[in-house]
Amino acid sequence: MTEFTYREALRQALCESMRTDPSIIILGEEVGRYGGAYGVTRGMLEEFGESRIRDTPISEQVIVGAAVGAAMTGLRPVAELMYVDFVTLAMDQLINQAAKIRYMFGGQTGVPMVLRAQGGTGRSGAAQHSQSLEAWMMHTPGLHVAMPATVTDAYCLLKHSLTLKDPVVFLEHKGLYTLKGDLLPEKAPPWGKAEVRLSGSDCTIVTYSRMLHRVIEACGRLKEENILPEVIDLRTLHPLDMETVSDSVEKTGKALVVTEDCLTAGVSAELSAQIMEESFDFLEEPVIRLAGEDIPIPVAPVLEASAVPDVERIVGTVKLLLRR
Repeated sequence: MTEFTYREALRQALCESMRTDPSIIILGEEVGRYGGAYGVTRGMLEEFGESRIRDTPISEQVIVGAAVGAAMTGLRPVAELMYVDFVTLAMDQLINQAAKIRYMFGGQTGVPMVLRAQGGTGRSGAAQHSQSLEAWMMHTPGLHVAMPATVTDAYCLLKHSLTLKDPVVFLEHKGLYTLKGDLLPEKAPPWGKAEVRLSGSDCTIVTYSRMLHRVIEACGRLKEENILPEVIDLRTLHPLDMETVSDSVEKTGKALVVTEDCLTAGVSAELSAQIMEESFDFLEEPVIRLAGEDIPIPVAPVLEASAVPDVERIVGTVKLLLRR
C-alpha cells in the first residue's frame, strides 16, 4: 500500500488518464506553471506540454465555454475553477449548454468534460470564496456530481469521470487536500454507489465530503457512551444511491443528514424528503437535518467555524435524535 495525499491522488488520476487518452486536456487559471490554485496540476506542464495543459485568462465564462466547445469537437477537457463560488460567472455555459446539449441534439453529440472546483469553509475565504454550491449542480438534469471524501475516492471518482459521455461537476473540499491515506482503488465501490463507512444499529447518518470526517470523529465519541450510528458516505450526488440509504434507515429506524451547504433548499432537504418518501413506515423518529447556517460565510475564523456543523453539534444532534 502507498500513502498519498488527497491532492496527490487527484494528480495521479489525471496523469494516468492523460497518458492513456490523448484527447484529455486541462485548462484553467494558472494550471500550468503555477500548478493550479491548490497544487493539483503541479509538474504536469513539464510532462504534457502547453498543448494539453493550458493556462487561461481570468474568465470563468471562457474556461467553461471553451471546455464545452472542445468536448463537442472530440476532446475531453478538464476545466478547473479556482473556487466553486466563481461558477456563477459560467452558469449559462454549464447549465444551459453543457448539461443540455446531448438532449437538444437528439444524442448526436455530448459534452464529455469534467469541471473541477473546490468549495467549503476552513481558510477564512469569507462569503465569496467559501460556499458549498453542490445543491445547484444536483438540481440540474444532465450533470453528474461527484464529491469525494477520501484519498481513494478522489482518485477513483476522478478517473471514472474521465470516461463518461456527459459533463461531471467534480467538487473537492479545500480542507481535504492535505488529507493522507492509502490509495486502494480495488476496494472502492463502483461509480454512483454509496459506501457504509461505519456499521451500527442506533441510527443512520448520511453525509459526504469533509463532513464525513467530522461525523466519523463524532461517532468515536459516541461509541464511548455505547451509541453506535451507521455512517453512509454518498460519494456522488448524481447519481444518488438512495438504495443504500434506505437499507440502512430501514434497519436503524432513525436518520440524521449532515451537510456543509445551507440548510434551506440544500442537499439535506432533498435527502430527508427522499428518506421520508421511501422509508416512512420504518422511521421511529422524524428525519433530522444538520447543515450550514443560512448566512454568507464570515471571514473571522471563530464565526466561520460556527457557520457549519462541527463535531460537538453532531454528537449533540445524534443524542437528540435518540432522546438521550
